[in-house]
Amino acid sequence: MSGGTCIDLVHRDLGLEGAMASYLIEADEPTIVDPGPTSTLDRLTAELGRLGVGPGDLRHVLLTHIHLDHAGATGHLLERFPETVVHVHEDGAPHMIDPERLVASTRRTFGDAHDELWGDVKPVPAPRIRVWRPGEPGPWRGLRPLSTPGHIQHHIAYLDERDGTLYSGDAMGNPLAGAPPLPPTPPPAVNLRAWARTLESIAQIAPERFGAAHFGFRSDVEACRMALGRRLDALEARVRRALDEGNESDAADYELEVRRELAPFMGEEGVERYLGLFSAANDWAGVAFYLNRNP
Repeated sequence: MSGGTCIDLVHRDLGLEGAMASYLIEADEPTIVDPGPTSTLDRLTAELGRLGVGPGDLRHVLLTHIHLDHAGATGHLLERFPETVVHVHEDGAPHMIDPERLVASTRRTFGDAHDELWGDVKPVPAPRIRVWRPGEPGPWRGLRPLSTPGHIQHHIAYLDERDGTLYSGDAMGNPLAGAPPLPPTPPPAVNLRAWARTLESIAQIAPERFGAAHFGFRSDVEACRMALGRRLDALEARVRRALDEGNESDAADYELEVRRELAPFMGEEGVERYLGLFSAANDWAGVAFYLNRNP
């Protein structure tokens, strides 16, 4: 049995559909990729139940990385699904066991809106974590973890070798509502050189389709891969030029341009809700952060 289902996590408070996904991979040992934030956990649990995965059925949670929009619900999820273990990169595992620093960092970005957006983050018990190191196998035969740094150094994508689906997290960018993929480059951990190597690795793997966290399955893998590479290069050149010129207003200009680009795909209201959460100006700032440390 093979295949995967995209679960729209639908942030209830924002009315945000088509923006954050978890994936159920059909297997003898039911598996999900990225449970999302605690604020959408009830939605995830209900959808898993609708798909026939109850509290005693789920076996594996795969984390592409530990940002709260991908992994924040993990500790609470394990309370509801007692047979489940969590698979995470060795560099991310300590932050799942003790999320205090992770939450503090996210709270600095989102301020008073943090708890409404992401919800409470509960530590993951160490005995229920399976640490992954590059080169090691996945939780079951036919599911291959791949080191895909760029968005963050410990990023992992998961290739289902049975049907060629790459569960890419943020490694293939954010192809919202059929739009070309946006580069998610928030500070402080983006690494543009590593991301370029990741995109080259994905070309060599040549998956049949990919499932992005933001958002959904896409079968035009090569077109999206090349488009993301061009966008990353263009954003780097743009930010470098702005930094050289002292043009701090370019971050706001970039935000407006991304809003205009997305509007035909998402509508102005959808764009407002999405970029109100995942600001393009913050992605500009992430590239600036990288360039200031890697001139």
